[in-house]
Parts: sequence; C-alpha cells; structure tokens
Amino acid sequence: MTDIVKTDICVIGAGSGGLTVAAGAAQMGARVVLIEKAEMGGDCLNTGCVPSKALLAAAQTAQTIREAGKFGIAAAEPEIDFARVRAHVRGIVDEIAPMDSQERFEGLGVRVIRAPGRFTGPREVAAGSLRIHARRFVIATGSSPAIPDIPGIELVPFLTNETIFDLDRRPGHLVVVGGGPIAVELAQAFRRLGSRVTILQRSRLLRRDDSEAVDVVRRRLLAEGVAIREGANIREVRGEAGGLAAVVETADGRVETVEGTHLLVAAGRIANTRDLGLAEAGIETTPHGIALDARLRTTNKRVHAIGDVAGLLNFTHVAGYHGGIVLRNALFNLPARARHDAVPWVTYSDPELAHVGLTDRQATEGEDGINVLRWSFHENDRARAERATDGFIKVVTDRKGRILGATIVGRHAGELILPWVLAVGRREKIGAMAGVIAPYPTLSEVSKRAAGSYYAPKLFSDRIRRVVSVLQRF
Repeated sequence: MTDIVKTDICVIGAGSGGLTVAAGAAQMGARVVLIEKAEMGGDCLNTGCVPSKALLAAAQTAQTIREAGKFGIAAAEPEIDFARVRAHVRGIVDEIAPMDSQERFEGLGVRVIRAPGRFTGPREVAAGSLRIHARRFVIATGSSPAIPDIPGIELVPFLTNETIFDLDRRPGHLVVVGGGPIAVELAQAFRRLGSRVTILQRSRLLRRDDSEAVDVVRRRLLAEGVAIREGANIREVRGEAGGLAAVVETADGRVETVEGTHLLVAAGRIANTRDLGLAEAGIETTPHGIALDARLRTTNKRVHAIGDVAGLLNFTHVAGYHGGIVLRNALFNLPARARHDAVPWVTYSDPELAHVGLTDRQATEGEDGINVLRWSFHENDRARAERATDGFIKVVTDRKGRILGATIVGRHAGELILPWVLAVGRREKIGAMAGVIAPYPTLSEVSKRAAGSYYAPKLFSDRIRRVVSVLQRF
C-alpha cells in the first residue's frame, strides 16, 4: 500500500547542501521531507573532508617529529600504529556525526526517510513505500569517484576516497592514479605515515592551479620521497591485492611498470544523477551534471539542484552556499542568483595552496594593464620563526587597482585566503588591503605587504623624492 506525503520542500540527499536546506527551511517554519539512501552527512562527513583532514593531522604530527631537529629538539623516526591512526580518524567522524544525524534533524521537525528517492513525475518523488508531493524539490545527491577507462581496472582491487579510510593496515606502496587535490593530499599523508607512494598523473599536478604555486608543492612532495610521474599515460593495470602493477607510458615515450601493494583511484568526480528519474520529471542534464539557471533551478522550475550534482564546483562550501540561495528562492520567492566568481578552494597539502578569483594567466588573457603583486613567506618574520618559509602570495589587480584574484601557497594558506575572498566578491580595490593594520608577527602580514607593493613604484619614484626634498625646505 502506497502512502502520500504532502510537504513544502522535499530534499533528496543528506550531504552538506541538503542538510543546509533541510535545517534552514524547517527552522523557518516550512514542512520538510529529507530523503537519504545511505549515511547522513554525505561524502564530506563520512569519506571526504572530515576523515581526510583527520588523517592529514596525524601525518603532520609524524612529520613534526621527523623535523624537530631544526628547532634544537631531538628528531626521530616516529613509530606509527596505523590501527590507532585509523581509530583517530573514525573517532573524529563519530564526534561530528551527531550534528548531521537523523535524530537531530527529526528534532528540528524534518521528516527523514531512509530510502532511495526517484522522481515519478514532475511533482512527485517515490521513496520506499511513500510518494512525496511537494511545492519545491531540491536535488542534493552529490558526486562519486570517477573511474577512468584504464584496461584492466575492472579486474583489480582498487581504493577510492570512499574506501581508503577503512584500511586497517598501512599500505606498503600506494600507487595513486590522479593528480588533483584528493590525490596530492592522500599521497603526502600516506608517505608521512610510512608508505612508499607513487603518483601517476596524465597531465600536470594540480592542473587547475597556478603553475608557479604548484611548483612549491611539488618540490615538497619530492623532498619527502613521493615519486611523481606527470604526463603519464596508464596503458594497463593488473595484479591482485598486495601485488598490483601499472604499465605506464611516460612523457618522454618510455614504457615502465610501476609495482605497488595498493591502488588508489583519485581521478576526479562524477555527478550522482543516475536512478533519480530525471527524465520523468522533465529535468535535463549536461555532461557534467544537472542543467541549471542562475537561480539553481532545473528545466523543471519546481526543482532545484545544489552542490556536486550541479556539476559546477565540487566543494562542500559551495554546496552550503547553494543551499542558502535555494532557501531564498524556495521560501521567500526571491530571485536570488548564485555567483561563482569568488569561490575559494584549498589543497590541504603541506604547504597548503589556496586560490580565489582569476590567476595572472587568466587575467592577462582577458585585458591589458594587469598588475601581479607578490610577497614571499621568506620575508615574513613569523614564517621565519616557525621555519616555514616555503611559499608566497600572488595578487592580481586590473589597471585601476581592483582585486581580481589571489593565490597563496604556504603555511595556513587556507586560513589566509579569506580576506581575499571578501575582496574579490566585493570588487574591492587594493588600497583596502594595503591600509589595514596587520598584527605582528603573523603570517597575515604577507597579504598587507603584497597589497602595499602596488604603491611602491609611485611612492619611491624620482618624482616623489623631488617633491619630498622640496617640502622639507619649509
């Protein structure tokens, strides 16, 4: 027997974006149904951001022990109990899980249905034995690891971010397919935890980021013993658990075999659009995800899509931002539009690499008169005190001094990028950053110093020297 449930908003997917919409709508008085077929919290909590950053913290601690000698403290090769590392990672997930739990959301008044959801028409979703009729629907089903078309991949056991955190033993030699943020972060983490690691990347490492900043990260990975094969075409993978091999054609045309104990596939993400009944609801897709307008509405205007499934920018913070846009549209009928020109992203390697807006290459392709401002961490006193001088900040402005973008590579770059996100989003001029008072000694001074360098050519010119010389006579 099928029951009909009538509601104001039906959300499919209990990841970051879906939870944002469900919690916000319920607390503002709307009737909300939330459908989730797997774990509450989605990829970010269970297999993505949270466990990976917990693993990175453990790896950083191990590396700190190795490098303690530079501070006059006895260095040592750390003894790593991988089972306890895994328990630490799972423990952090368990600590955060109650915030995303079914019990918490039911306490907010959300009806949670643990079953797959599928559209059966333009205004109906089926979930288990229920049929949900809603004024508005929100698709927030996220993404899954993309599996590249490599001969033999379907015959060998491989890991993804969804399974690697379940390992109870440290890999002897982890071979990583891919060179994006997930690949780089996990490669460095496992290397620091004692595994041999080889990265196989078809193009260059972190190809979306500023190449000069990527060079800093690449040098650190190589110095720590990560083997990197860029421009590598994987012809075949073969073997079994504990004894895997990848046949690789290198950038210079040589063919070699890379042997390892574990294979990690981290070659991008694919939007979760299958089995949603999108055609029945009149919802069109693109090669990257669901087709949307600026208000994040699908071709069925009663249905919104947010986060990774939209195929725009696959970041947890973007999913949360999208959730806020949808709430304004769905609850208040405001024509809120999503902007993606000031979305930051961070690769949590050591050193971190953070970016927002345009790179210098992108900016110079679009207009003349571009200024590129720089400041090195080597010239920052706090970075010197912590012996963390690798890296720099690079800021791009137009001819009028308007801030177009910023890239930071160095310690805590992810924290340092925030004022530049605000500046790009508000289209601020460089004087706003140059005029702030930065506390000393902090890494944040690199931002003020870079901004101040915009004025250096004029302030220290021969003309200004002559003016000052004249004024000093009075």
